[in-house]
Amino acid sequence: MALRGNLRDFTVTQLLNLINLASKTGTLILDGPSEQAHVSFRDGKLAYAHIGKEDGGLASVLHKANKINVNQYRAIVERAGQMTDKELGLLLINAGYVTQEDILLNLQGYFTEVVRKLFTWVEGIFRFENDLLPPDGRINVKLDLENIIIEGSRQLRELEQLQDEIPSLDMALKFTERPLTNVNLSVDEWKVVKFVDPKNTMRQIASTNKLSDLDVRRIVYGLLQAGLVELVRPVGAAAAPSMRQMPAQDKQEQKTLINKLIGRIRTL
Repeated sequence: MALRGNLRDFTVTQLLNLINLASKTGTLILDGPSEQAHVSFRDGKLAYAHIGKEDGGLASVLHKANKINVNQYRAIVERAGQMTDKELGLLLINAGYVTQEDILLNLQGYFTEVVRKLFTWVEGIFRFENDLLPPDGRINVKLDLENIIIEGSRQLRELEQLQDEIPSLDMALKFTERPLTNVNLSVDEWKVVKFVDPKNTMRQIASTNKLSDLDVRRIVYGLLQAGLVELVRPVGAAAAPSMRQMPAQDKQEQKTLINKLIGRIRTL
């Protein structure tokens, strides 16, 4: 029987820690508000990860990492569309396009980036399917989880701090009286700035630019601190009390739940 739960009770970081401690083999399936993710493990180590409709195939990963150029990528898609990633990897190595180390390092980077995106998922359900492995033909890696877990914990702390400053993404933004002349903004900051309008909520801006909750809060917080924007109620929105954080679970209750979860994973 698969282990199931709610991300409101257990964060992705906690789940990774439990899988690491129990040295489990299988796949963690997470259903978020709009996407589904699969993260596979062998003996408690990260082996494979995929999220939503992203093309996580080897050719796409190598192209995004600039290991193959656009013409090589198009040729691979056209001529080797029916090949598995394992067959394609061997072909690329024999042709001298990449090395085995290039393939493994770039897949490790891609899988790690997928897991990073999951750290900020606070809504959804999860289940751990014991012994469920990645699709046939996909190349697996063997990556320790310790550093990934540490990074996830840092991101969660940052998200909690930003949630204190910006409790609701359903608020909108408007420019202050300060002009935007001589202001150096990053590419992501400009993505947000060009949609600043009392008609647009921060949630809508994030969705349009494919930014995570953490990313949009981080950007908006910087703009607030610079005095460039301010929070306002969206145009046409009815007056409503501000969003409040759900009360935190009692620490002892949380500890008990985690211990139970560890026990269940170990017995799967």
